[in-house]
Amino acid sequence: MRMHLRGVGLPDETRTELWIVDGRISTERVTGADTVFDGGWILPGLVDAHCHVGLGDHGEIPLDDAITQAEIERDVGALLLRDCGSPTDTRSLDDRDDLPRIIRAGKHLARPKRYAAGFSRELEDEWQLPEAVAGEAQRGDGWIKLVGDWIDRTVGDLAPLWSDDVLKAAIETAHAHGARVTAHVFSEDALPGLINAGIDCIEHGTGLTDENIALMVEHGTVLVPTLVNIVENFPGIADAAAAKYPAYAAHMRDLHARGLGRIAAAREAGVPIYAGSDAGTMVAPGRIADEVDALKRIGMSATDALGAACWDARRWLGRPALDDGASADLLCYSDDPRSGRATLHRPDLVILRGRVFRPAA
Repeated sequence: MRMHLRGVGLPDETRTELWIVDGRISTERVTGADTVFDGGWILPGLVDAHCHVGLGDHGEIPLDDAITQAEIERDVGALLLRDCGSPTDTRSLDDRDDLPRIIRAGKHLARPKRYAAGFSRELEDEWQLPEAVAGEAQRGDGWIKLVGDWIDRTVGDLAPLWSDDVLKAAIETAHAHGARVTAHVFSEDALPGLINAGIDCIEHGTGLTDENIALMVEHGTVLVPTLVNIVENFPGIADAAAAKYPAYAAHMRDLHARGLGRIAAAREAGVPIYAGSDAGTMVAPGRIADEVDALKRIGMSATDALGAACWDARRWLGRPALDDGASADLLCYSDDPRSGRATLHRPDLVILRGRVFRPAA
């Protein structure tokens, strides 16, 4: 089927006409095309830059459940997913033409009892990390996920997992294998070692200090803050741990109280920020629109917040937008998708690989 679409393109807000032939975008007129959308807004498929297709409450899940997660993301318009660590091997989903494109980071890399049980590949000796990074580089799609900090039960609070020398060796190994590295980091202490070692991205970042923000600017480090997770779940994490680990609970409450302000400071300083929902366990799939709305709370304009989950995120990940010849992965809205969560969450048309999907009623 040959399709024709007409509307306002974002972010430049210019009148746009596109044609779709054999699953690809054409900016040149195509004869015999059926007009499937005329009027409204057209934008590239949304990006969830931190999600976990294939992760459940206890780690690995059946592949059918991972498919359901991916279908939920597709129906809200998240057509490009950076899967930020998953114990389930979802590579076979690449053969499905009805599911979002997934950029994988392999398995989380952690130390024993220093991350959620069943989620990660656990290394007995921290100097196994460079070799593990090389292995996960083969499993992923150009990304590797480290656990930068987690509760250390011997001290009763958040603490780094890796020494600075190990991090430097591991990140250099990743880069030599053509992979970028990101890390889960809640608190303050793990950040300098990761940033100075050349890490490409930080996830969460609630413990950012002015000094660490300056380091990120100096090194060009990106931040994916997962604001929905921070706002909704940090208090409950603290409450659950308060009786056994009071210092950790107090620290999590403090990070919750200061987190949005610290991430806003990073944005003001020039740290690039992209939208990631952290969908997979504590956050349900399909919430990228909530994350875009949350980015406005750190000072982003409606256009910049949407860009952080769309055209800007695609550029950062090296994936095309509405380019001639690109895969036809795009969304159509009758109302301006920058107007708020309710509109963004319900595209009028979802087109993936040139195939039309309409969100479930």
